[in-house]
Amino acid sequence: MQKLIETLKSFGIEIPADKQADVKKALSEHYKNIAEHNKTVSKLETDRDTWKEKAETAEETLKGFEGIDPSQVQTELATWKKKAEDAEENAKKQLYERDFADALKSELENMKFTSEAAKKAVMADIKEAGLKLKDGKILGLNDLINQMKEKDASAFVDEAQEQAQQNKAVFTNPRGPQTPPGTKVSPAQLMKMKNENPNLDISQYI
Repeated sequence: MQKLIETLKSFGIEIPADKQADVKKALSEHYKNIAEHNKTVSKLETDRDTWKEKAETAEETLKGFEGIDPSQVQTELATWKKKAEDAEENAKKQLYERDFADALKSELENMKFTSEAAKKAVMADIKEAGLKLKDGKILGLNDLINQMKEKDASAFVDEAQEQAQQNKAVFTNPRGPQTPPGTKVSPAQLMKMKNENPNLDISQYI
């Protein structure tokens, strides 16, 4: 604006110094110099080109939908969404079943069964019972196993009974198969047999 005031002065129009500020303000509100004008035009041209590009892109996109039934598109979108949800749910289910099987195998590791088939049958019954897995532990498993034993203990080895039978075998045959009844043994061997089995009838070896 200072250049415009100087231009007016060259034409004999001189503006008093105390009025120049007001003149500059008034001129700036209504007039722009060439640099400011070119800057404004450049911005407008840039905006124009941007919107033109967007319009052309939108037009090309719309052409891709020509001949497509919107209701069909919605149906296909719903179908694929359902497939994605089912796939995610199935993956979660498979992971849970794997973790449950691992936890069950660990829980039954120290338990004795009468046969491998009996063990598999017990595991299948436990899976069918609907017990829940939480923090790597199967809730209510011990209670369920106790109920199964009460109902039918044939699949489980009675460890107390097994131990009693083993102890009985030790006492009823301490001498071993090499010393059948009626065999004459030495006094030293007879005393050893009696020490091993206080209830032994030694008269059959005398």
